[in-house]
Amino acid sequence: MAKRPPSFVHMLSCICFLFMSTFPPSFSLSVETRALLQFKTQLQDPVNMVSWKESESPCMFSGITCDPVTGRVTAISLENKSLSGEISPSIAQLERLDTLWLPSNHISGKLPYQLSNFSNLRVLNLTGNGLVGVIPDLSMLKMLEHLDLSGNFFTGGFPNWVGNLTGLVGLGLARNEFDEGEIPDAIGNLRNLSRLALSRCNLRGEIPESIFELKELDMLDISGNKISGKFPKSISKLHKLTKIELFANNLTGELPSELAQLTLLREIDISSNQLYGKLPEGIGNLKNLKVFQLYENNFSGQLPAGFGEMRHLDVFSIYRNSFSGQFPANLGRFSPLNTLDISENQFSGDFPKFFCENGKLELLLALQNNFSGKFPDSYTRCKTLKRFRISGNLISGMIPDEVWALPLANVIDVSDNNFTGGISPKIGTSTSLTELHLQNNNFSGPLPPELGKLTDLQKLYLSNNSFSGLLPSQIGSLKQLRSLLLEGNLLTGSIPSDLGNCSCLEEMNLALNSFGGHIPPSFSHISSLNSLNLSRNKLTGFIPEGLDELKLSFIDLSENKLSGRIPNVLLTIGGVGAFLGNKDLCIENDSRTLRNTDMQVCTGKQSQKRDSNERLIIFSIIASTLIFVLAGFLLMNYRKLKHQIDLESILEEEGDAKWKLSIFHQLDIDADEICNLKEENLIRSGGTGKVYRLELKKNGCTVAVKQLWRGDGLKVLTAEMEILGKIRHRNILKLYACLLKGKSSLLVLEYMPNGNLFQALHRQIESGEPGLDWYRRYKIATGAAKGIAYLHHHCSPPIIHRDIKSSNILLDEDYEPKICDFGIAKLAEMNDAGWCDNSHLAGTHGYIAPEMAYTLKVTEKCDVYSFGVVLLELVTGKRPIEEDYEEGKHIVHWALAHVIDGENAIKQLLDKKIASESVQDGMIKVLKIAILCTAKLPSLRPTMREVVKMLVDADPFPL
Repeated sequence: MAKRPPSFVHMLSCICFLFMSTFPPSFSLSVETRALLQFKTQLQDPVNMVSWKESESPCMFSGITCDPVTGRVTAISLENKSLSGEISPSIAQLERLDTLWLPSNHISGKLPYQLSNFSNLRVLNLTGNGLVGVIPDLSMLKMLEHLDLSGNFFTGGFPNWVGNLTGLVGLGLARNEFDEGEIPDAIGNLRNLSRLALSRCNLRGEIPESIFELKELDMLDISGNKISGKFPKSISKLHKLTKIELFANNLTGELPSELAQLTLLREIDISSNQLYGKLPEGIGNLKNLKVFQLYENNFSGQLPAGFGEMRHLDVFSIYRNSFSGQFPANLGRFSPLNTLDISENQFSGDFPKFFCENGKLELLLALQNNFSGKFPDSYTRCKTLKRFRISGNLISGMIPDEVWALPLANVIDVSDNNFTGGISPKIGTSTSLTELHLQNNNFSGPLPPELGKLTDLQKLYLSNNSFSGLLPSQIGSLKQLRSLLLEGNLLTGSIPSDLGNCSCLEEMNLALNSFGGHIPPSFSHISSLNSLNLSRNKLTGFIPEGLDELKLSFIDLSENKLSGRIPNVLLTIGGVGAFLGNKDLCIENDSRTLRNTDMQVCTGKQSQKRDSNERLIIFSIIASTLIFVLAGFLLMNYRKLKHQIDLESILEEEGDAKWKLSIFHQLDIDADEICNLKEENLIRSGGTGKVYRLELKKNGCTVAVKQLWRGDGLKVLTAEMEILGKIRHRNILKLYACLLKGKSSLLVLEYMPNGNLFQALHRQIESGEPGLDWYRRYKIATGAAKGIAYLHHHCSPPIIHRDIKSSNILLDEDYEPKICDFGIAKLAEMNDAGWCDNSHLAGTHGYIAPEMAYTLKVTEKCDVYSFGVVLLELVTGKRPIEEDYEEGKHIVHWALAHVIDGENAIKQLLDKKIASESVQDGMIKVLKIAILCTAKLPSLRPTMREVVKMLVDADPFPL
């Protein structure tokens, strides 16, 4: 047979090739289609981001890539698609898959071990999901180049097998919950590695020398662990490094001069360690630096002059060290500096003038140094500033008019310096201001009416200057103002009644001025006012009616020319000292019997100045009481009878035994009076007993009395009460006394008029209004954290509360939080291993740390978790358990799902009733602290001492 021409054979091959490419074998198509559809079935796609149809070729599916020759699936790329559910093992049938890219979703469950069969896999990225369990051994994936499993909840030991993946170029295992362990030496086998991300994965010990053999390494991130030892000199071997992240570890020693050999370095952050000494001079020669951060260490000496010659520097943050001497004069002159924080050091000399030379500076923070001289005129062009804080220096002279006019600034703080001159009317241009701090300077002249244009202003601090003239009535336009401090100036005239329009005002201090006229009656309308100081002025007239109805915790009207009656409520709040120096003021006769004072008693006519409204209120109270008594007569009789029977049974058992009284705080207590508890004064009944409200007759003080449930456990309370009685902390409920008799026990405690946090936080359900604004919530969070930190870190032995919850945080008249129910039978008795062994589970559903489901090892980290739940309540306004959450889930799962979803989803977590734009950043900071506290692995949670520090740093209204 004659041979066909070669051209015919070639043509036939091309046709077959095209046919196979267009119509691949139906078997393969069917298998891969089924595998992908099964994969999607186990995922939840709430917004229908993945559109796959069975009738289509898988190569037509969104997010799917196929080989152009064989038609086989090679890549699944579904980033940030809001997917949840689990990864189906069915994808193991995609034999040619080389890329599985699913970051920034909500995928949970375990990672299928079948992934180890993907012999062609080059890229595996599942970062930012909710995967759990132990990572299966993937060391068989010899082709793998990029492995990123960061931002999940993987547990177990650190996967040492990654050292066998010698083809890896990028490795990310950051932000997981591995058991505490060291970095394996085997990572040094990954000689092609350019990116190593191991932040916050519970690593300890020193960085192994093998890592410094990774000559291709471009980025090294081991931040947020417990890495110790001296800063490694061998890091200089990594000549290709552009980014070093070693912050928040336990590194010690000085920075080695060898660090300056990393000439390609663009970013370095070694903040929050224990490093010390001078910086090597050569670091100033790292010409490519963009980010330089080493705040919160113990560095000293002068900064290398070379920083002033850098051309790319963008972020420079070295606060809370001990640097001294002259600051590099040219720093910022040649670079696009955006953020600079050199606060809390000891720099001296003239204030540097080039920080904003290139017009990019947004944050200028140089507080608490020793800078002197005049403030440079060069900053008149710096219109980009958002935070401008240079307080606590020795700077003098006048502030240029243009510096008052910063259109983007949120904070201007030049307090505690030697500035002179006045406030320019151009201040009205700074309409973004929320805080203006000018206190403790030598400013003078009138206050400009343009201050009234700062409608977002929350803090106006002008104390201890020489401002004079009238107080502008335009300040009454500041509806967001919370603090107005004008103490120690030369202001004259009447206090504008318009100040009563500042409806959010909590603190007003106009003391030590020369104000005359009457106290504006409009002050009685500022329902949020908590502190009022008008002392040492020339005020006349009566104390306004209604002022005593405000929820004041502090008042001082002394050294004025006031006259008339002092309301009893105000006398109780401020004491006699708050009204001294007003010779025409008087007190009611019944007040004199309670106070040892020389103040005059009101005459009959003065006493009759109680208006008809006051009498009407008294009449209403009496009438309501009578109605209540009549309506509840039968119920009260029943309770009284039952209470009498209980007491009689106690007496029968205990005979003539007397109460044993132990007093821990100075208070005149009569045991018989304490024991005379009436059921109509019952406040609440809980798991450990009943709590009653009781007014002591001897001193008029109101206390809470807790009658503990009777039982054998009460016999061991004596020693524990001795320990609890020694606790002295403003955020822990004060125990005045303990009374013991037989099996009965009474505790005399502080009385908290504002109830507990749970009630205060959720009372808007009934009234439609938020019970607490963010400022109060933040103060409660910080105070409660300090109380718990005291129990953990300052008591010996430490006290583990074991039932931290919002209903166990009580609020006094100023909404100061007090931790309660923390002792009784729950004092920590540590064994040699450092944990408390208990035979029963303590706590409240929704607050209990997850480890309590499988261990009896109770540590302080259990309290940290519970407090994290409280923080979530404060930020979100939600309860720990609600129907909105999925079945079996609670607030921690719900919040975490939003956090993983990114910034927009995070904002959806914030309590909409209070989350104004001005407080959102602060709320998000506290939310992040809550997420840290509720980490599944106890070792990843911060200590309460660290929580307090983070909360203080998150202050929404810092000084």
